[in-house]
Amino acid sequence: MNRDKVIIRTSIIGIITNVFLSGFKAFIGLLTGSIAIVLDAVNNISDALSSVITIIGTKLAGKQPDKEHPYGHGRGEYMTAMIIAAIVLYAGVTSFVEAVKKIISPTVPEYPAASIVILISAVIVKLLLGTYVEKTGEKVHSDSLIASGKDALLDAVISASTIAAAAVFLIWGLSLEAWLGAVISIIIIRSGIEMLKESFSEILGERVEKEYTEDIKATITSFPEVSGAYDLLFHNYGPDTMIGSVHIEVPDTMTAHELDVLERDIAEAVIAKHGVILAGISIYSVNTRDDEAAEILDDIRRTVMSHQYLLQLHGFFIDIEKKKIRFDIIIDFACPDRDGLYQSIVEEIQAKYQDYKLAVTLDVDASD
Repeated sequence: MNRDKVIIRTSIIGIITNVFLSGFKAFIGLLTGSIAIVLDAVNNISDALSSVITIIGTKLAGKQPDKEHPYGHGRGEYMTAMIIAAIVLYAGVTSFVEAVKKIISPTVPEYPAASIVILISAVIVKLLLGTYVEKTGEKVHSDSLIASGKDALLDAVISASTIAAAAVFLIWGLSLEAWLGAVISIIIIRSGIEMLKESFSEILGERVEKEYTEDIKATITSFPEVSGAYDLLFHNYGPDTMIGSVHIEVPDTMTAHELDVLERDIAEAVIAKHGVILAGISIYSVNTRDDEAAEILDDIRRTVMSHQYLLQLHGFFIDIEKKKIRFDIIIDFACPDRDGLYQSIVEEIQAKYQDYKLAVTLDVDASD
């Protein structure tokens, strides 16, 4: 499956469908004098424009890496999703302004039977289109397609509401057109804001799902030499490009050659199973030749983990001859004073082991 071709083909289907729907709705809206239907037509045009931008973004993201962008152009898709969100937001604000004008200066709409039939058909088409586009987006991991699909499903709800307004007018003679237009506009604005927030969050860099990190760590620790995997970090360069790094705990008896072979095997296993490029695999050596080291580790672990907000202690190593202790701790972001708690723990451990020099690193809670 060629991901770019799927996205472009789906987007073209969306463009053609939205252009036809927009033309039909604009005609019906002008014929009946319905501001809600006209605004719905405008919204369909914005959807077609969104699909055009999705195609442009996909072409940009699909460019091969170059000297200026050695990790490719995949993040261009996130920018595309943000532009689509901005278009939706603009369409909502513009529609709201027009709806308010109609509330101030109302007109009485008319609803020929043919227009109702066309609107019902439009709802069905939008439901099918939205479901197809969103599922395709999820299948190929395209945020732009997912955003377009959700917007199309929202359009179906909007079109259904215009039919409901027509029914109210035909049965009771009560015109809700302008007010419905305002409600539709608010819904569009809200959708645009949510899409904008999601796109901005992805550009900033989001926490990877717990199940995903746990699966990768399980693959890493499946190697018998690895007793633990920590500090798993990800750098997202697009939906199909994830680069990571990790610390692994291994026996302090392993040679450089053994470590080199192990790291290469781990990197190959992770990219084959999870599609993640492990650009860096760092080493935590584990004391294996001293019972006293194990006793000190147990004591320090009990002391450290007795504190609230402590999530993890790892990377412990003690050099009894040189009197050095090093380990890393992770403190929950929910802690009101992470630095203060860190200093308190360091002082507490230093008081218990005054003869040792401590090297305690405060790690970031970047992944589960």
